[in-house]
Amino acid sequence: MTIQAIECLGVVLAGGLSSRMGQDKAQLKRQQRLPFSTEKSAESMLDFSKQLLANAGIKNIVVSGDNHQIPDRVANAGPVGGIYSVLAHYPEQLQPKALLILPVDLPLMTAAALSDLRRKGELSHKATFFHDSQKNSHHIPLYLPNNAFLQLFLKQAFQRETMQANNVKSNNKSGPSVRGMLEHVPHQAIASLNSQVLFNSNTPEQWQQAQKQF
Repeated sequence: MTIQAIECLGVVLAGGLSSRMGQDKAQLKRQQRLPFSTEKSAESMLDFSKQLLANAGIKNIVVSGDNHQIPDRVANAGPVGGIYSVLAHYPEQLQPKALLILPVDLPLMTAAALSDLRRKGELSHKATFFHDSQKNSHHIPLYLPNNAFLQLFLKQAFQRETMQANNVKSNNKSGPSVRGMLEHVPHQAIASLNSQVLFNSNTPEQWQQAQKQF
C-alpha cells in the first residue's frame, strides 16, 4: 500500500510564551452556554482550535510547540519557526501539499471562516490570509501551499537561524515574521465575512472581552 502525502495538514500554533497573558493560552478554558440549556461547557483553547480545523474539513491535524506534538527545532523562532518545524517533521516524499495554520489565541474564530480561507487558497494556489473591514491584514490564520518558494525561503532563513542559535542564546524571538515569509511566496488577502473572528486574546483583558461574546 502506497502512503500518500497529506493534501492539507491542519496546524495549531501553540508554541508561544504567553508572556502577556501570564498563563498558557492553549489551556485557557473557553466557556460557552449549551444550546437550549442553562448549563455551560468548558473546553481548552487548544481543543477548541483542533475542533475548528476538524469542522472545517481537515482530517490530519498537528499541534506545534515544545509541549505538544511537534517541538520547535529552533528556539524562540516564532510562528514561522513552528511552520518550519512542522514541515521538517515529515520526510521529503511525504511533505504535506499545503498547511491550514491556526494560532491558539483566536477564541471567536469559526469553521466557516477557515473553510472559506482554504477554498480560496486552493483555487488560487496562493498563500491566503484575511484582511478586515479596515483593510488591515491578519497574516494568520493562513492557508499556505508547500511550494518551491516556501521551501527556498525556509531553507535560507533557518540555515541562518540555526547558526545564530548555536552561537547566541537569547530569550528574544529570532525567527522571521510571517509577513516577511509572505513577501517571498505568491499570496493574497481576502475579506473576512465577519471581522470579529479575527479578534485575538493576548492579554487577560482581551480574554475577558472575548468571553463576553461566547
